[in-house]
Parts: sequence; C-alpha cells; structure tokens
Amino acid sequence: MPAGIPEPVTPAERSDPSGMDRFIAGIEWIAAAFVGLVAADIFVSVLLRYFFSVSIPDGYDVGRMLLGILIFWGIAATSYRGAHITVDLVWELAGTTMKRVIDVFATLVLLFVVTVQTIMLFDKVAQTYVQNVLTYDLQWPTWPFFAVAWLGDVSAVILIAVRTFRLVAAPERVNEAHSLEPVE
Repeated sequence: MPAGIPEPVTPAERSDPSGMDRFIAGIEWIAAAFVGLVAADIFVSVLLRYFFSVSIPDGYDVGRMLLGILIFWGIAATSYRGAHITVDLVWELAGTTMKRVIDVFATLVLLFVVTVQTIMLFDKVAQTYVQNVLTYDLQWPTWPFFAVAWLGDVSAVILIAVRTFRLVAAPERVNEAHSLEPVE
C-alpha cells in the first residue's frame, strides 16, 4: 500500500462491538458483580461469626435477597450465550437445518417461560411494596431487592429476544466470540 493509505480492516480484525453487544457484555458484568457481592457477604458473615461471635444486622435477609438477585441476573447472563446446562443428544444427530430449527424452537420456549416468570416477579415486587415488607433488624423495605431481581429478569427477556432474532436473521452472530469446548 502507498504511504498514508491505511490497510483495509477485515470484519475479524474489527473490535467495534454493536450497542447490543455492549449491552450483553454489561449484563454479564452485572451478574459477575452480584457473584462477588454474594461471596463477600458470605465470607464476611462467616468471618465475623467464627472469630468475633457477631452477626451482621439483617445479614441473613440481605444475603438471601442478594442470592435471589444473583439467580435472576445469572439467568440473564446465561440465556443469551446458551452457556447453561443443555441436553443435546438429538441436536448432535440432527443436520444443520434441523439444528437451527431446534435452536429457534428451544429459544422461543425459553422466551415464553422467562416472560411469564418476569410478569409474576413484577407482581411480587408490587405486593412487597404495597404490603411494606421490611427486614427484621434494620427495618429496610424489601421491595428494592425484588425490583433489582426483576430487572435481571427483564434483561433476560431482552437478551433471549435478541438471541431469537439473531438465530433467525443472523445465526453466525450468536456465540461468535464464545465457542464452548465440551467438558470430558
């Protein structure tokens, strides 16, 4: 190439993820942060109880609600990547077209189930808000914890819808950067 003219960039070399890819990565980072919060809560609680015979006020309630938040954000993080536990004997034996049909059908079923779950969880958030459910020691309202868990579920619905769209319209964009090796 002549001096001053840049080399063409191939799609594989381009590291400019789309807004949706950044959103997906953000969801994964949020889920990872909740893993760290739950681990820190458990570690500090055990440390204080074992060495100082002291417990964190509302440690049990907050830990329980953080674990619930972690579960829903974890569902969001694993739903798009398809990195959760799967049974794929039939899928392995199927041809390319049938594999795609199975993937789309399974993702649509997952989208339906998680959407219903999200609606039910919103009802739980509303009920805890109206009933003014509080933690035992510090009398904190519990509805914000439920609302954060609900946001994780909403994120899961969005990511599953994106995965479904990409499976139909651009299957090469699903899991392009995350090929998983089977554990033997």
